[in-house]
Amino acid sequence: MTRRLKVGVVGAGLIAQVMHLNYLRELSDRYEIAALCDISAENAKNNAERYNIPKTFSDWRDMLQEPIDAVLILTSGSHAPIAIAAAKAGKHVLVEKPMCFSVEEGLEMQAAAQEAGTVLMVAYPKRYDPAYERFRDLAIDTVDPRLLRVTTFESPFLPYVQHYSLAPVSPIPAEAIALWKAQTQESITRAIGDADPFLRESYHAVLLDTLVHELNTIRGVLGEPTSLEYVDLTAGSLTVVLKFEDLTAAIHWLDLPGITRYEMEFAVYGPESRTTLSFPSPFLRSAPATVDVIDGEVGTAKSRNISETVSYESSFKLELQAFHDCVVEGTEPLTNAQDALHDLALCQSIIRYIQQGESIAYPSSIDAPAFVN
Repeated sequence: MTRRLKVGVVGAGLIAQVMHLNYLRELSDRYEIAALCDISAENAKNNAERYNIPKTFSDWRDMLQEPIDAVLILTSGSHAPIAIAAAKAGKHVLVEKPMCFSVEEGLEMQAAAQEAGTVLMVAYPKRYDPAYERFRDLAIDTVDPRLLRVTTFESPFLPYVQHYSLAPVSPIPAEAIALWKAQTQESITRAIGDADPFLRESYHAVLLDTLVHELNTIRGVLGEPTSLEYVDLTAGSLTVVLKFEDLTAAIHWLDLPGITRYEMEFAVYGPESRTTLSFPSPFLRSAPATVDVIDGEVGTAKSRNISETVSYESSFKLELQAFHDCVVEGTEPLTNAQDALHDLALCQSIIRYIQQGESIAYPSSIDAPAFVN
């Protein structure tokens, strides 16, 4: 019989309602949602009624006193304080990306989990998507790869969630917002120093909130970059060029709010094949990612385009299944703290490049994080 884990969820916001709470309920053979915490007591209450959650809290410290096995941290801002306290309380942790705001904070989270002997897994659902696994295998097998290209078009997200029946959202207390802002600014300073307001906002809203997905996915395919060659950052646009030995990876992120047409593509180009992985909006349940392969017969006019739908399984659901297996069976998470630390180091290096204008060797190195004074 499958062991059920009693979990407490911190944060009842959009991604919690659209994905995590929904799939925790679907996985009722593996999970029992024992408690829900949100800084708005009314938000916690509204969702608890929908998902039959017996206990609600407005302070996560109180929730950690409950006899639960694991905590899902789905709040905005740095997750370090909650994750560290949860580990010290003997709870396993699944934490939304970004894990936290800096390598320094992440090492503290990792140390707390290791000392407590608890699982610390970071939620990168794209790494659990069967289409990603298919793309990774094809990319690794590409003969003489010439370029890896990543293109993301951000778009308005509300049209992607209006068809869901979601609990009403109540205003967050003003004092809680003020505290969150102060803590966030402190964490940003710890990560990149006294950078100018534009870089601070970009580090938080662009690099940590969005681009960290692309960085983690690339690293899952190619490993660690050997150099950061170029960064161009403007309002609504970011280009990053990385080197993986001789292979160039060009990342283009654009915020295009006028069109509800989210797109994220990863493409590997070689002389004999072109392979593209396309992700749908992360707010759509079970919308499949697709893999397209263009190849042909060398020396002839023959070419073909093969489009694969690998699976309709939700990557969020598969991620929750993987977390359950890590806790119950003691296996190491695919996206563990060590993996996420490299993403944080890379984000810090991107800011350092902008400030200094020089290429950076091994920009995802954890041993020498890109801290800017």
